[in-house]
Amino acid sequence: MSQSGVEQELATKMLQIQHKRFYLDVKQNRRGRFIKVAEVGAAGRKSRLLLAMSTAAEFRDHLSSFSELYASLDVSSNVSGPPNPENLPEDGKLKSEVMVKENRRYYLDLKENNRGRFLRVSQTISRGGPRSQIAIPAQGMIEFRDALTDLLEEFGMDDGGREDDKVSSSVDLDLFKRLSMFGRGFKGELPEGRQMRIDNKKFYFDIGQNNLGIYMRISEVKSNFRSSITIPEKSWSRFRDVFNDYVEKMSEVGGEKASGAGSGGSGSQSGEGGSVTPGSSTAVTSSGGGGGGTGAGSSK
Repeated sequence: MSQSGVEQELATKMLQIQHKRFYLDVKQNRRGRFIKVAEVGAAGRKSRLLLAMSTAAEFRDHLSSFSELYASLDVSSNVSGPPNPENLPEDGKLKSEVMVKENRRYYLDLKENNRGRFLRVSQTISRGGPRSQIAIPAQGMIEFRDALTDLLEEFGMDDGGREDDKVSSSVDLDLFKRLSMFGRGFKGELPEGRQMRIDNKKFYFDIGQNNLGIYMRISEVKSNFRSSITIPEKSWSRFRDVFNDYVEKMSEVGGEKASGAGSGGSGSQSGEGGSVTPGSSTAVTSSGGGGGGTGAGSSK
């Protein structure tokens, strides 16, 4: 029950998949309906995701495609047990998908390790907050999909409100409590996430916060495969300086090619180039020597 006392539980399903229990609860509050998915491990530890009804429908469809891939892998390899450790993918990922809903992103990764195959589902909030995830054993994906289908057929796929509104009454209080426990908790509002497409790749930039502080997660998605890095806030300026240094160097290389052999003495421009190129391996920080001050200032 939410703090306001207006949250109703409309239905619940429990699935036992290997050593895990999964609870699928359809809930409703004044902002709409949603499904809370809770995973309870062998030690009693809980992990939770919140899905709008429309998001749950999209997730259901992805479960079908992941199940088909899993079945084809078993047929092609003729293996019913754990995969051969010598044939594991380098990053363990067999297929990845991303769902974007308002201020939430869901990363779906079908993975395998020496214990077997599983679907990891991670939820992030673009304006910060803890990252939550569950792991569904691959053998149980069809059962999970069928349970979602039953709930969607009974309660529909209409959210009844905006994605970020309908789940906020149940998640905001919990999120606030968790963030308030962080001794170094950020008091303001974190920037919204961004995304960009470059050729056949997508890049997602998400700002988050945990007990270690604020961080940026950069995710690259290409042909259903995803990889990501996490950069602590204290390192952002150093990453920026290194990145700017490479941008300047490549700009100089492009300028030299365009100017040709006849532009040897190009005045102040060649002077700036001379100050960056010979010693720019040490110009990652902006406090370089006295002569490098103009270079750092101009980059800003």
